[in-house]
Amino acid sequence: MNKIIKIVLHIVFLGTIVFLAYLLYESIMEPIRFQEQYDKRKTAIVNRLKQIRDVQVAYKANYNKYTGSFDTLIDFAKNGNMKLVMMEGSLTDSLLKEGWTEAKAIKAGIIKRDTVYVAIKDTLCKDYNPDSLRFVPFTNNQKFEMGASAITTSSGLVIPVFEASVTNRVFLKGLDNQQRINMDKEAEQLGRFPGIKVGSLEEANNNAGNWE
Repeated sequence: MNKIIKIVLHIVFLGTIVFLAYLLYESIMEPIRFQEQYDKRKTAIVNRLKQIRDVQVAYKANYNKYTGSFDTLIDFAKNGNMKLVMMEGSLTDSLLKEGWTEAKAIKAGIIKRDTVYVAIKDTLCKDYNPDSLRFVPFTNNQKFEMGASAITTSSGLVIPVFEASVTNRVFLKGLDNQQRINMDKEAEQLGRFPGIKVGSLEEANNNAGNWE
């Protein structure tokens, strides 16, 4: 009987060791898995926000403002055009040494400029479907938050601005929630946006992303 008890205790002891080893392994691997998934999702989201920014910049070049509507932005991506300035010719080293400028060369016909209009869908959006612009990758079609406005500087200059963003809560859904909460707390302590965004409605930041 004692032998049986010893065997049972031995099995329980081994089982406890295996269980504790598993918990230790998981405590090490969980942050690693979280970081891997975070990096993967962040890369896809940053790429999407860059696409949004490119189309917004083209939209502003046409209308002198940004749009806060994805319907408007996507319609522009599908049907709008962007202006390109084509240049033929160049200043040779000898002309530069003689003090020629680009403006002088254009006036003399050495350099020619021509303005052409190309479809947004065939340039900026040729590698993806414009309809995808509004959706956050890895979120089952959750949408980015987007807005547009204008900021008046102290000198009276009016600067159009836009912002597109997604919070950690949205794009990290399904991952370790405590890890996400820790990231949000850190962002709050540092006065940063708890997620990924491009542009700003509060300052003219040249449409920078907060990953840059």
